[in-house]
Amino acid sequence: MQISDQTALVTGAGSGLGEATARRLAANGARVAVMDLKQDAADRVAAEIGGLAVAADVSDANAVEAAFNRVVDTLGTPRILVNCAGIATAGRIVPKEGKPDFETFARTLKINLYGSFVTLSIAAQAMAALEPLDADGARGVIVNTASVAFQDGQIGQAAYAASKGGIASMTLPAARELSRFGIRVVTIAPGVFETAMSAGLPEPVRTSLEAGIPFPSRMGRPEEYAMLVQSIVENPLLNGEVIRIDSAVRLAPK
Repeated sequence: MQISDQTALVTGAGSGLGEATARRLAANGARVAVMDLKQDAADRVAAEIGGLAVAADVSDANAVEAAFNRVVDTLGTPRILVNCAGIATAGRIVPKEGKPDFETFARTLKINLYGSFVTLSIAAQAMAALEPLDADGARGVIVNTASVAFQDGQIGQAAYAASKGGIASMTLPAARELSRFGIRVVTIAPGVFETAMSAGLPEPVRTSLEAGIPFPSRMGRPEEYAMLVQSIVENPLLNGEVIRIDSAVRLAPK
């Protein structure tokens, strides 16, 4: 699918991977809706790329639907959805002190997994009603974001790995179900990337972390994630797959 002149919705687009994706899609001619939990972050990115800012908590289906309807009314129905909204949490199954944090586990799954399903479902329903773009019957592309933690989850990442594993596992059944509408579904599983979460790492920790990354031996850049999003949108045979983008890293247990 060509990106130019299409409407795209990117969640978590106020920073990090989502921001880089919104910028790349806009640079390629898309009308981009910048969705983020933080209105000011969405406003900043949207203003800089000529897009539309909408604020919503992806774990709130009513809020997402309201924001999506605003996107449709203003920019048209998105044919491209990229889910980057999510949180990273840590907590042991058997804590050294106190009780297990059940609330954090539930919150992580609700935002990362349930939130991705909410936006996917709402967008897919709208895309299915659009006219096909080509002889193949293509109507849209949905890109979800997992993490290499879905396979390499470290100690303390049970909640995060479970949430990202759910996103990865959802990919093929979603692609199969939506194929009759001409909607493709692909998931990206990033490795260690430069984001707000990694920016505060002490230099010794950062150096040690990068030393374990085979090649290139550095953190990924959000722009490199966005490059993969572009390739997925433009290549019609990419469907139903989970793609690792990780410099061949395999996370150690801790």
